[in-house]
Amino acid sequence: MKPFTLERPGTPAEAAAAAAREPGARFIAGGTNLLDLMKLQIETPTHLIDVNRLALDRIEPTQEGGLRIGALVRNTDLAADARVRRDYAVLSRALLAGASGQLRNRATTAGNLLQRTRCPYFYDTHQPCNKRQPGSGCGALDGRSRQHAVVGVSKSCIATHPSDMAVAMRVLDATVETVRPDGQTRRIPIVDFHRLPGDTPHVETTLSAGELITAVTLPRPVAGAHIYHKVRDRASYAFALVSVAAIVQPDGQGRIAVGGVAHKPWRVEAADAAVPQGSQAIAARLLADAHPTSDNAFKLPLVERTIAAALDQAKSTRTRA
Repeated sequence: MKPFTLERPGTPAEAAAAAAREPGARFIAGGTNLLDLMKLQIETPTHLIDVNRLALDRIEPTQEGGLRIGALVRNTDLAADARVRRDYAVLSRALLAGASGQLRNRATTAGNLLQRTRCPYFYDTHQPCNKRQPGSGCGALDGRSRQHAVVGVSKSCIATHPSDMAVAMRVLDATVETVRPDGQTRRIPIVDFHRLPGDTPHVETTLSAGELITAVTLPRPVAGAHIYHKVRDRASYAFALVSVAAIVQPDGQGRIAVGGVAHKPWRVEAADAAVPQGSQAIAARLLADAHPTSDNAFKLPLVERTIAAALDQAKSTRTRA
C-alpha cells in the first residue's frame, strides 16, 4: 500500500471541497472495497477523506411518504430497520443476500452503490483492463467470461456491477442525493446514476469530481410481493451470476430489475409491462440487445428461469396472504 494523507472534515460540503482540492483524493467510510483495492495498488489515492464522523447515518421519513437513508447507514442496520422490512422488503432481502455479516456491519449505503467490479481481470494488475488502466484493452473479451455481462456491453468492457442493494434500489426507483464542492446539492435518479461502459468504462457513475453522496431517498412504498432471488455459485458470500428484484402487485402488474448481467442494475421499463405475460416475455424484453460470450450465454436462459422463480415466489406469497 502506498503512503497517503488523511483528514476528517466536519461537514459534507467541507468533505466535497477537500476532495476537489486534493488531486488523487478518495472518500473512505467502511472501506470494505477501497482498502482491498489499495492493498493491491489498483487504487492509489494520495489523500483519504474520512467521512465517518459526518451526520449521515440516519434513516428518516420524508414528507412525501418515503424514506431518506443516510449515506453512512450500515448495510446491517438498513436491512434490519422495521420500516424497510415492512415497506421495502425487496431492499432488506437484497442486502441480506450480499457479502457476509461482518462486511454488512461495516459497508455503507453510499459505498455499496459505488463498489467496483469483481472482474478478475480488473483485480489482476498483470492483465489488460480498460477499467483499471484506460486504453490497455479488455482481457475478458478473449478470456474467461463466465461471470461477465451479457447486455449493455461494449468493445471496451464486459464487467458487471456487483451490488445486490443497487438492484433493489433500481426496482424501487430510488434517488441519490449529493453535495458538490461548491456546496450545491443534487438529486440523481438511480436510473441515471450508473453508466454503461461505452468507450470509458473507468467512468462508472455520473458523479462529478469531488461530489459526495449524502443520502438515498426511496419514494412511497409500492404494495405487493417484494422478492429478491439470487443465483450464485455458492450458497453464501458470493456475487450473483443472476439476481432478480421483483415487486408484483395484487393485480398482476409489477416491476423487475436484474443483477449480474450488466455494468449497472438492469431494468427496462418495457419489460415491466410484460410482467402479467410471464417470465419469457419479460426476459425477451430485458435481453433484447444481449451480446453474450460463449462462456456466459447460459445467463440468457438463467435470467428467464430466475424471473420465473421470483414470480412463482410472489404468487405463493400472495396466496398465503
